[in-house]
Amino acid sequence: QVQLVESGGGLVQPGGSLRLSCAASRSIFSIYLMGWYRQVPGKQRELVAAIRSGGSTNYADSVKGRFTISRDIARNTVYLQMNSLKPEDTAVYYCNARLGSEYSSPYWGQGTQVNVSS
Repeated sequence: QVQLVESGGGLVQPGGSLRLSCAASRSIFSIYLMGWYRQVPGKQRELVAAIRSGGSTNYADSVKGRFTISRDIARNTVYLQMNSLKPEDTAVYYCNARLGSEYSSPYWGQGTQVNVSS
C-alpha cells in the first residue's frame, strides 16, 4: 500500500508556472508507475503525465512541451512542473500510483486545486 499527498496547487496567471509535489508514504523506487491526472467538474479524470520505474515518461498531447514529470527517489516524491499555464489547465490535480503493473489497482491522493486565471 501507499499513501499519496499532493501539494503546490494555487492560483496563477496565464503564462505562469507552478510545481506540484506528490509525497509518498513509502519508497517509490520500485513503484511501477506514478502519474498525475486532472479533473474538472462534469468531466472524466484525465491522464496528464506518467513516469515509470525505469524512468520513461508520457504526456497528454495538451501538455507536451509545457509540463514535465520527474521524481526524487531519495525524497519519495514525484513532481509536476507546469509552465506556460493556460486557463484550460484549471482543474483538481491528483497523484496516482500503480504498484506492480499498468493493471494494478490505483492509489490516489486527495487532490490539489490549480486555478489559472487573470
